Amino acid sequence: MEKKEFSTFSYIKIIILHLILGAFFYFFRPLSIGYSLAIIPLGIFFIIKNKNKNNEALFWAAYIVGAEVFLRMTKGNIGNEYAKYGVIIFMIMGIYYKGISKKAFPFLFFLLFLMPSAIYGVVSLSFDVNIRKALVFNLLGPICLGVSSVYLKDKKISFPDIDKLTRWILYPLLAMIVYIFLYNPSVIEVVTGTDSNSATSGGFGPNQVSTVIGLGMFVIFVRLIFFSKSVFLIVFHILLLFLFSYRGIITFSRGGVYTGIAMIIFLIFFTYFFVNVKTKFKLTVISSLMILSGFVIFLYSISQTGGLILNRYKGEDALGREKESKFSGREELAESEMQMFYDNPILGVGVGMNKQYREEMLGIIGASHNEITRMLAEHGLLGVINLLILLIVPIINYLSNKQYIFLISFYLFWFLTINHAAMRIAAPAFIYGLTLLKFSFDEEPVIHRE
Repeated sequence: MEKKEFSTFSYIKIIILHLILGAFFYFFRPLSIGYSLAIIPLGIFFIIKNKNKNNEALFWAAYIVGAEVFLRMTKGNIGNEYAKYGVIIFMIMGIYYKGISKKAFPFLFFLLFLMPSAIYGVVSLSFDVNIRKALVFNLLGPICLGVSSVYLKDKKISFPDIDKLTRWILYPLLAMIVYIFLYNPSVIEVVTGTDSNSATSGGFGPNQVSTVIGLGMFVIFVRLIFFSKSVFLIVFHILLLFLFSYRGIITFSRGGVYTGIAMIIFLIFFTYFFVNVKTKFKLTVISSLMILSGFVIFLYSISQTGGLILNRYKGEDALGREKESKFSGREELAESEMQMFYDNPILGVGVGMNKQYREEMLGIIGASHNEITRMLAEHGLLGVINLLILLIVPIINYLSNKQYIFLISFYLFWFLTINHAAMRIAAPAFIYGLTLLKFSFDEEPVIHRE
């Protein structure tokens, strides 16, 4: 694990490089495929070169998770599941060099329990459905989660490692934010309603953009609280937090913003148990300032959207009328999947079948947004067992590792994200794996504010 302190100068240099990348790929978008092609080979090279001694597998997986939505946004992605494949490759290499804990066996069962319904799905899918695509779309997220969990269970991580982890997630997110600002510098010109807005999300899916921006908000807050040892870094991270919060709000996709805020609140709460009175006071002051700033950012967002963002968060349409669905129709999809589970409680309807089954049953065409109901619908009883594994193991880990102040925030990111965005991207799968790490303080966790 990385113990040597990373200099502010090196940190800013790498940030500037990624800011330039964001601008460069806005003007020369086809070249982003070169960036995409470089990540996995470079990760493999450094993992092999260092034999994963510094847990390079973890940090390269973090980087590709941070880069995924940016790569999709710029069309640099080599297939939609590029990042999930990258995470799986890095995690398997980590397993090769560092092995697995005996306590990882629940996740070996988790992976095994995915198979019966996958086989059933292959048999059941109609001939006009692309079976490979249907299986990959629905199964690769859980496989990514399972493999990440097998490798990361009980791996030791310390405060310097959290420093590096948050940096590696943040770097590509900064490139994405620059791209989004260049893609849409004037919000008021493109906002005409209260639906999620791809124009304010870099031309890509607002739900996924909001999700990673919410993760970015949390990562920046962690860096602000624990790793800003100079006035310059304090001001810099506050500015970044403002920018991320603003762009997250105006995607008009609420899930990622709510998730980022929830992660920050729980981190503050759990940090209170491990700091002295002086630091608690500082944390209270910072938190109060962040709340006040949040209101200011939201008010600014209201002014930039002609008040439509307020309607969105109130569940109203552009004319101020209450919408029939508070969750953009997701509840109807979830209800149909629960009905599939009730009708097929043993093996479920089979992997990839929920979309076809829903269309035949209700005439509704749409993919699931909720990983919990999708798992129940497609996997039946084995889906119930797998969900119990996912829900319970991190809690057990926390009970034996209460110093791990980041665990509940990571757990919340996974749980809230899969309830509104399923596992379309690799982030919830990888972040779930982080809940299983064995965390210890090398030194007392002090917020660096002298």
